[in-house]
Amino acid sequence: MARLRGRLKKEHSDTSIVAVGDRVSWQTLKDGSHVIESVHARARALTRLKPLASGRGTRRWDRQGYLREREQVIIANPDQVVFVIACAAPDPHLKMLDRLLVGAERQEIPALICANKTDLIGLERAVALFGVYERIGYPVIYTSAVTREGIDKLREHLRDKISALIGPSGVGKTSLLNALEPGLGKRVMSVSRVTGKGRHTTTVAEMTPLAVGGWVADTPGLRALALFDLDPEEIDAYFPDIAPYVPQCAFSDCSHTVEPGCAVLQAVESGKVDAHRHQSYVRLHQEHRKLADMYWWGIEEE
Repeated sequence: MARLRGRLKKEHSDTSIVAVGDRVSWQTLKDGSHVIESVHARARALTRLKPLASGRGTRRWDRQGYLREREQVIIANPDQVVFVIACAAPDPHLKMLDRLLVGAERQEIPALICANKTDLIGLERAVALFGVYERIGYPVIYTSAVTREGIDKLREHLRDKISALIGPSGVGKTSLLNALEPGLGKRVMSVSRVTGKGRHTTTVAEMTPLAVGGWVADTPGLRALALFDLDPEEIDAYFPDIAPYVPQCAFSDCSHTVEPGCAVLQAVESGKVDAHRHQSYVRLHQEHRKLADMYWWGIEEE
């Protein structure tokens, strides 16, 4: 256990002061307690807009009329992120997966997709659901804690790496951890009880060592994911299946939503870009376009 130096808490920051995965400088005091002196610069981090207790993001206007956001770091300096999505029970949350992938692409974090609970629908249907991501180029592992399908393959992907398991509630992350290593899920839950963090109201990762080497950070289930400080004009670059068609659009500022001569829309119509992936892009673009308009409106008013 360690605490932050008071001066670190007082420094103004729009992001988490310290997060799991951060590298820090620390010292032991005369009373035997430990204090974090400084937090080193992050090489990369998976983040989101810091949520309120209501689940909504902390976007607020300050007194000068500027739109302010607070960033929450889910995991700092990971070697990879493992996005766990259930094939069923709950229904696969592919729109959240698309948002998570955008966050990973933006920070250049290698992403692995774990399609869990294949025993509920069968491997053939699971591949039909998640095959689009394999065609894009993302590695996909099909797993089941019940039948142990894909467990050995997942374990090898985690070996000697700092990984984060991330996904909505109920997708089976704890069951996966127990299948990977007996008692691992129980250890993770025990650590969470010790910290006293509310696993359903906040995102707090807990780093746990693996017997095969490396560390895994298990995170509480995400209920929502609003991306932090995302420029709407750059979003298409974070969709590897959409980005190749962007230079072919008739307009350099094409939003890929309604414009004539849009190569992306043509690719969607011809089946080269999956319709649900395009819908995820449109939703993100519209959301952040609206926020950008609000921001510039605030500056003009000032």
